[in-house]
Amino acid sequence: MYLNPLDQLVKRELGCSGYVRYVDDMVLFSDSKHDLWGFKEKLIERLRQLRLKIHESLAQVTPVGSGIPWLGFVVYPAHRTLKARMARKGRKRLHAVWRDYAEGQLSFAEFDAVVKTWVNQVRHGDTWGLRRHIFASMRGSKSKIRESK
Repeated sequence: MYLNPLDQLVKRELGCSGYVRYVDDMVLFSDSKHDLWGFKEKLIERLRQLRLKIHESLAQVTPVGSGIPWLGFVVYPAHRTLKARMARKGRKRLHAVWRDYAEGQLSFAEFDAVVKTWVNQVRHGDTWGLRRHIFASMRGSKSKIRESK
């Protein structure tokens, strides 16, 4: 509700027909770089009136074809990829949970819940190869865990 005045600015005053906002992340679309730079300046001014400020380094005018970082993914016109940082973080977390399960510190239900949560998050991108790679490496690590005991 607090950002409703910002939504109204974008839709009514700026006339931007392509606009998406999720919480405090927003994306504006236009065929004109000039329009986008103008939108950015007006958004900065309106945010200032709301006593908010924009992260200048993150507010970029870029072509859609180069990908738009959005909610842990990089969105392209024809596909979505998981951000590298998110892939590394997920891999590390899954390996830690797998190790804890293999050592008996975690029940199968707890292990399964973590895996399903991660899969449901990343399945919205083109992550089939990443998931296959991580799960294959976890299978291979089971024998290493048993050998170390």
